[in-house]
Amino acid sequence: MLIGEEGQQEGVVKIEEALRKARERNLDLVQVTERIDPPVCRIIDHGKYLYQLEKKRKETEKKTGGDLKGIRLTFNISLHDLETRADNAAKFLNQGNKVKIEMRLRGREKALGEFANEKIEKFLGLLKEKIPFRIERGIKKELRGLTMIISKST
Repeated sequence: MLIGEEGQQEGVVKIEEALRKARERNLDLVQVTERIDPPVCRIIDHGKYLYQLEKKRKETEKKTGGDLKGIRLTFNISLHDLETRADNAAKFLNQGNKVKIEMRLRGREKALGEFANEKIEKFLGLLKEKIPFRIERGIKKELRGLTMIISKST
């Protein structure tokens, strides 16, 4: 069963004739399905077809929120810097990205985990004023500090 380049059915033809028609039009003959008898083949530009599939995949990836952006906070961050980082995080969330909030702790700062949690909570408070979000992964203590992941709530 042969399907032409515009999607019209050309009926059941021999494989040699289908290949000849594809060559005449400088296109490729692609088998669509083999489950039925006779198998269905289509005359298309295979490179263009692969390009369209890749384009469609990237578009759906963009809609699902592909990237993970990072915001790094420090232990002694000032209020103004915290507001700037909140603005950046809001921008990332509006673009559909997830945001990983990271607070690096060094030396004796590791012993003051409560103070670090308060800084992160203050940051989340500033961010909540700008954009609604949901917590994907709560505050997690890691080897070098604290991390959490948030995304835009829908």
